Amino acid sequence: MRLTIARKIALAVSAIVILCIGTMAWLTSANLQRGFIAYLNEMQAQDLEQVSGLLAERYKREGSFDWLRGRPRAMKDVLDQMSPQLMMEPDAPPQHRPPPRRDGYGPPRPGDPPPREGPMRDPMAFARRLSVLDEEGRSVIGPRDPPPGIQRPIMVDGREVGRVHLLQLRQASGANTSAAGFLRTQVRDILLLAGALLLVAVALAAALARHLLRPVVAVHGVTARLALGEFSARAPVLSRDELGELALHVNAMAQELERNEQQRRQVMADVSHELRTPLTVIRGEIEALLDGIRKADPGALESLHGEVLRLTKLVDDLHQLALADAGDLHCELRELDWRGLLAPLLERYRPRAAAAGLELAWTLGHQPVPVRADAGRLEQVMINLLENSVRYTDAGGRIALALSARDGHAELALDDSAPGVPPGAYARLFERLYRVDRARTRERGGSGLGLSICKALVAAHGGEIVAQPSALGGLRIRLRLPLAGKEHQ
Repeated sequence: MRLTIARKIALAVSAIVILCIGTMAWLTSANLQRGFIAYLNEMQAQDLEQVSGLLAERYKREGSFDWLRGRPRAMKDVLDQMSPQLMMEPDAPPQHRPPPRRDGYGPPRPGDPPPREGPMRDPMAFARRLSVLDEEGRSVIGPRDPPPGIQRPIMVDGREVGRVHLLQLRQASGANTSAAGFLRTQVRDILLLAGALLLVAVALAAALARHLLRPVVAVHGVTARLALGEFSARAPVLSRDELGELALHVNAMAQELERNEQQRRQVMADVSHELRTPLTVIRGEIEALLDGIRKADPGALESLHGEVLRLTKLVDDLHQLALADAGDLHCELRELDWRGLLAPLLERYRPRAAAAGLELAWTLGHQPVPVRADAGRLEQVMINLLENSVRYTDAGGRIALALSARDGHAELALDDSAPGVPPGAYARLFERLYRVDRARTRERGGSGLGLSICKALVAAHGGEIVAQPSALGGLRIRLRLPLAGKEHQ
């Protein structure tokens, strides 16, 4: 049988309950026996007081203990005649006690109260534990040196004429059969109750284990389905405790896996499409050259070269993103002036913007803007952003760039004019191979990976990049990097 978690919990709870109830039953029965025996000894100590009084009366009448010496039967007669006197409680006043027998000994007469149910019900058992010593310490009945027990003096006219000794009970069976039977009944009832409680506890432990593990069973089934690729599986949230939180985390993981799987399939489809386009063009050009439809002139070779460059650029972009995903996108960070890096780059890009019919303007301020960055990677980010604006801004438009330092960060805002981006598309611009207008984007030579690469590079520098609507009517890209010396503040 496989030891499941439910069985482990049930066994653990059952073991704890068995230990607790078993210990309680053992302690209760032990305390009951000790308390009952102590009660019996206390009652028999009170009985011994009365035995001492009867012996004193008989001694006074006989003048000695010769009537008792070596005669256990005489002691039984004394005990028999004292039984009616024990009907009253030990603390009852003397006037309420039955009068003693006139003859002082012998069995009860007709009309005498019945013997009390208690320690003296079996006089012979009581007598066997009695010892009587005379005033010289000689044994009258019983051993000369009895074991430690209860002792009472036998007083006659203010003089001690002997002592009576009673061996204390060690177990209830030494008193009488009714006391032993009562104790056995109580112990048996305690053990039966403990057994019944154990059975109930085991049944409740098994039910509780099954109830507690319902969320775990549900999560187990969901994780098994996720392992088989069923990313649509969700675990029911059956509680608000830690197991409920576990179900929520598993559902979040499943949702993320489902999203990643959908994105992976979309990326694979887009990459295949992007690779197919230049490869189809190259294949068509080469087949035209082989069939003699087109001559191998510089124009044909230039067209092939352009498609190869486009294909190479796409493969390089994919490679960089793969490095970013694997955490191998290394950046050699050092302190540099972002303003000093931007100024020459913008000057070089001004003719490129002018050729596209765009005005390129910038505001860099007059103070250095120190950041810790990889100069090559940061320049790649800026080229991608500028190229994106030049490609997708309509002719006659404007590109504006502003650099500032505030709140411990260097912030770069790049705005361009129309066309803009639909409101729901800003967050998706950094997704791989995402295009607002696929046909128009492909005409302008974009692969859909430029902004994804920018986001990966900026994240490697500990910064952030977001897309927003621009006041110029187009798109604003806002990039923030920590100022040098502020990264850990």
